[in-house]
Amino acid sequence: MGADLQASLLDAFEDPALGSLDGIRRTELSQGAWIDVLPGWLTGADQVYERLAADVPWREERRQMYDRVVDVPRLLCFYGETEDLPLPILDEARDLLSDHYAEELGEPFRTAGLCFYRDGRDSVAWHGDRIGRGNHQDTMVAILSVGEPRVLALRPRPGGASGPVGSTIRYPLGHGDLIVMGGSCQRTWEHAIPKSSGHIGPRISIQFRPRGVR
Repeated sequence: MGADLQASLLDAFEDPALGSLDGIRRTELSQGAWIDVLPGWLTGADQVYERLAADVPWREERRQMYDRVVDVPRLLCFYGETEDLPLPILDEARDLLSDHYAEELGEPFRTAGLCFYRDGRDSVAWHGDRIGRGNHQDTMVAILSVGEPRVLALRPRPGGASGPVGSTIRYPLGHGDLIVMGGSCQRTWEHAIPKSSGHIGPRISIQFRPRGVR
């Protein structure tokens, strides 16, 4: 199901465990948008990747693109509020994030969307999570990455007042890294996983969201 994972030496003998969120670092963007980043929040992330790759009921999707229907270039799985997550460590991650951001967010993270980028050909185009409340309210999306790093790119939304055209920020995320996009980020900024050439190993992202945000 895609390229083989190049295991991290740091993860080779570590059981999965989550560290403290106290070391997370915030970057203010513009128009009330911000991102928090914590590299290596999850240790033993390669073991989590292997379990998710093998056990999650991944599905392919097809979407209308202009005058034809095309394959979505990644595999997907969504867990709603009442569904059990595939690994207990993900429940723990969601609970820790809910506690950490309780005062700022005002509600817990409730759902989990998983994306499987099998190699450099898999990608997601520029977008914001604006289906539902994210279209008109400040909210948060927390992304935990396992597998090999892939670039998550962010830029001001074209046509808005968030920043100059071309001011793109790039974060290589994998092996247990965490990024949280908050404030107006889903409305005033966009994010993407660009295609990449050469040998790129697989990555799985786990996106925790509050109720009514997609």
